[in-house]
Amino acid sequence: MKFEQITAANSFYTMLVISIALVVLAVFLFVRLRKSEKKNAYMETQFSELEAKVNNLQLETLESKLNPHLFKNVLNSIQSHAYHWLIAGFIIAVAVTGKFFGSAFAARFVGQSWKDSFSIGALMNTRGLMELVVLNIGYDLGVLTPEIFAMMVIMALVTTFMTGPALDFINWIYQSKESEIPVEISDVSKYKVLISFNNAENGKSLLRLASGLVKKLEGNASLTVMHLAQTNELHHFNLEEYEEQAFTPIVEESVVLNQKITTYFKASVDVDSDITDVANKGDFDLLLVGLGQSIFEGTLLGKVLGFTTTIISPDRIISKLSGKEKLFENSPFDEKTRQIISRSQVPVGILMDKNIEKLETVFIPIFGREDEMLIPYIQKLIHNSSAQITVLDANGYVSNNPTLKEWIRFIEQKAPNHITLVNERKIETQFLKQQDLMLISLESWERLIESRSVWLNNAPSTLVLKN
Repeated sequence: MKFEQITAANSFYTMLVISIALVVLAVFLFVRLRKSEKKNAYMETQFSELEAKVNNLQLETLESKLNPHLFKNVLNSIQSHAYHWLIAGFIIAVAVTGKFFGSAFAARFVGQSWKDSFSIGALMNTRGLMELVVLNIGYDLGVLTPEIFAMMVIMALVTTFMTGPALDFINWIYQSKESEIPVEISDVSKYKVLISFNNAENGKSLLRLASGLVKKLEGNASLTVMHLAQTNELHHFNLEEYEEQAFTPIVEESVVLNQKITTYFKASVDVDSDITDVANKGDFDLLLVGLGQSIFEGTLLGKVLGFTTTIISPDRIISKLSGKEKLFENSPFDEKTRQIISRSQVPVGILMDKNIEKLETVFIPIFGREDEMLIPYIQKLIHNSSAQITVLDANGYVSNNPTLKEWIRFIEQKAPNHITLVNERKIETQFLKQQDLMLISLESWERLIESRSVWLNNAPSTLVLKN
């Protein structure tokens, strides 16, 4: 009984101590809260007063800076001495040289194009209101004499007002230059092929393929090899060296092939857009590119970036809205290649290279109407490379199409023993390994990808064509 009384007494005292502690804590927090509210109110008052003082100071500074009597007095003092105008001109020249050309050369040094570099220089050259505020403070402190103050104000106004005309002049100069296309590219009397490559091995394979399409056309065909480099990968002082290194393997390969080529190099901020711009403006008959590969391919980051790019890309949004592309359609190509295909107004060939060396044997599967556009390329390969063509009637489309059968019969009559039509549903692995190239339309290639065809594992170098 006595033990229970002691336990109850201990519990009572414990609860009492806890209650007192909670009351003390509540009082302490209440006092701190009141002090914090008073402090915040005091700080707000101080801030409002400071803001009012700053606004008044800015207004007074602006009024004194734009005071017409002040400008009249200092300009009169300059007009009374002609050499003051020479000094003012010298100040303007030094200011423009320091900021305009200094900023432009710095931008060029880190890889910007000349147009962008001069535009940056023109924008950096602008002084604006801040310059006038600083000058006025210096004048009020007595650091600047009225004459020097006037000269510096004139410099600030001149460099500010020249920004708009300078940007217009820069755009005018470089617009006319960028629209220039070499004569070989703009000549519309030839069958013209444009090759765009990103590395030497890729470029040599594309060159062998293009040569196989045109090498016997002689003066009736032109082959342009183009390399576009990202401006952030270039250095102003090694542009010529970079261009020479990029094209030397290609030129050497053209000598081996006895194929005349025209080289075209350009530093670009948007390689994909410039590729299609050159192809469209040059009115080419065929654009050949290698299959691009994202630097993030195969990584979790790559999957995230690929998905977000698919959703937010403006060009793809337009394609989706116009019904050209399904919203979540899986494409067998990377984003770069898709953009080139969608923007190009000329036929595009995408080469998936497996070290193509020659074009003696070519395999062409035909699945439907979209493959009829391959007929002219069959004729070119036979005429220019004496290629042996095997046409696979994959699902009986050729047999049920009299016009297409007539075309194949016509080619066979013109070039006997150079084209064979087969109807086998199953293609042997050994047969595919014996082929130098598979030629296929984009639609049929996507069909093979979707069906996970066994051809994909054993297919030779493949040229996917899109009209």
